[in-house]
Amino acid sequence: MTQVFINGARDNPNVREFDTLGNSFLMAENREFPANSILHPTDPAIQELIHAATEARKLAYCPYSNFAVGAALRTSDGTIYSGCNIENGAYATCICAERTAAVKAISEGKRDFVACAVVAQQDNGFTTPCGVCRQFLSEFVNGKDIPLYAAKPSNLPLRVLCTSVLQLLPNGFSFSNGK
Repeated sequence: MTQVFINGARDNPNVREFDTLGNSFLMAENREFPANSILHPTDPAIQELIHAATEARKLAYCPYSNFAVGAALRTSDGTIYSGCNIENGAYATCICAERTAAVKAISEGKRDFVACAVVAQQDNGFTTPCGVCRQFLSEFVNGKDIPLYAAKPSNLPLRVLCTSVLQLLPNGFSFSNGK
């Protein structure tokens, strides 16, 4: 795939067009798709996950930053849990979209995540989970890696950064006894 320049910046090699999401990312990284994943890399379920994050973004409550983010997590049983960022005048009480989606799933007994999508608008790059969300998600990938897709809601042709939780946080904190 040829690299495209967006706003003068060259695409990362892991950026793919939405309509062509496939296993080339995983093959280029010499990685395997998680064995317990219900998503095959060419499965339209990846696009469904990104659409769910896009819809969740529309519900964001962000009157202070005006930076709306949507996220969606798919669990091993195929259920999608979505969330948006929710701000508060007392900034410490804000919650990111990724943690909103994860908390919804966890509170319903779902802890086995197989994929994540994040959608936000940033002109010069893709929005990936913040450090707190990376650490939070890493707690629930249980040593395995899950794909993470970062997209923009309006950047046609829609382009997607294909990465993973452990690529974003390779040495995350964990208790040495496992839990």
